[in-house]
Amino acid sequence: MEKKMDEEMLQVRMLGGFSVTYKGIQIAGGPKARESQFAYLMQMLLYHGRKGVSRRELEEVLFGEREVGNVHHSLRSVLYNARKRLQKAGLPDMEYICQEKGQLYWTEKIPAETDVKKFKELCQLAEEAKEPGERLTYLLDACYCYSGDFLPQQSGVIWIAQEARCCRKMFFSCVEEAAEFLRMQEDWQRMKELGVYASRISPFADWETITMEALVSMGWMSEARKLYDETVEDYVREQGFRPSRKLMELLEQLGDCMDHQYAVLDAIQSELTEEERVDSGYLCPWPVFQGIYQMERRILERSGQSVYLMLCTIVDSKGNPMEEGNVLEELSKRLETAVCSSVRHGDAVTRYGKGQYLVLLVNTTREDCSVVQKRINSRFLVGRQRTGIKYYVSSVVCQTNRQKR
Repeated sequence: MEKKMDEEMLQVRMLGGFSVTYKGIQIAGGPKARESQFAYLMQMLLYHGRKGVSRRELEEVLFGEREVGNVHHSLRSVLYNARKRLQKAGLPDMEYICQEKGQLYWTEKIPAETDVKKFKELCQLAEEAKEPGERLTYLLDACYCYSGDFLPQQSGVIWIAQEARCCRKMFFSCVEEAAEFLRMQEDWQRMKELGVYASRISPFADWETITMEALVSMGWMSEARKLYDETVEDYVREQGFRPSRKLMELLEQLGDCMDHQYAVLDAIQSELTEEERVDSGYLCPWPVFQGIYQMERRILERSGQSVYLMLCTIVDSKGNPMEEGNVLEELSKRLETAVCSSVRHGDAVTRYGKGQYLVLLVNTTREDCSVVQKRINSRFLVGRQRTGIKYYVSSVVCQTNRQKR
């Protein structure tokens, strides 16, 4: 009986996307659906519920600043077409959209269950819960109910943007409090699962710290280090900046927690050695590149050799850095190949941002840097290609000289 009632309700998703289903049939929205006046109408009515929406608000959302001869007539036309569409989708024949005192609202005869309403109710239940165990249950339910930003395809609409900020803030609060409860209980497995979910739903919000803390606490050091490397690469590749200090500090804690088994030196050395010799440059993630750079600065104190840091940036035909798009990703891969094959196998290379690579050229001269640049260009530029590479080169100063300055 309960299942039948659920089937006869409208199931409305507004978090992480928009869709409306009735008896298992999708009648609005979906991942490939384009936003339409019907979708806007359903979003407004189903979100506001019995409270309703005024004609003026609906007209503003549906028609905006477009020049419409008779706005009221146009709204009636949208409502008429919506009724026909809902009938065709299999809903019982009735007045779906009611009007009362200038307000329009969805009929109560066909109840609608919205994920955003359920999410807020779970947050409220967590707030009112007296027992810690009960509060944690509601917090976790709320976290997993939140499946993304509120109506993300409409983030430019003021009321939607405001609601999205509110829901995101509530989600962040739930995750932080739930993680604290799990930390106190030393329930590392559920804490790890929460961190993984939060990172997927809200990327680049440092939720990886929760996952890493749980992994370290369980003693899963290799998984924690792998997660760290992947996270830093993702931040640099997608956002162009490094993770927060909080996440970076966790790596230092990893070093303190790491406990290697006793092994003879040759066994340890075999683990450190590359499986086969590679003649191209050493392509490495940002944390490794950072360590190599810092080590080379120390070596400069006694070696006296010259080291140069070179930044290669893909630019368009006007010389401006390219910022996004599938073309940039393809060009970045080509630049990576060109750079690695143009430097010595003792030089370190890392991807720094979108369309950018850093190269550490060891024991070389400024003139040699120019030779490397020409070599990269010859491997990167094809035919009448309009894009190019802009280079920035800086001499690496040893740590002692930097301190004297």
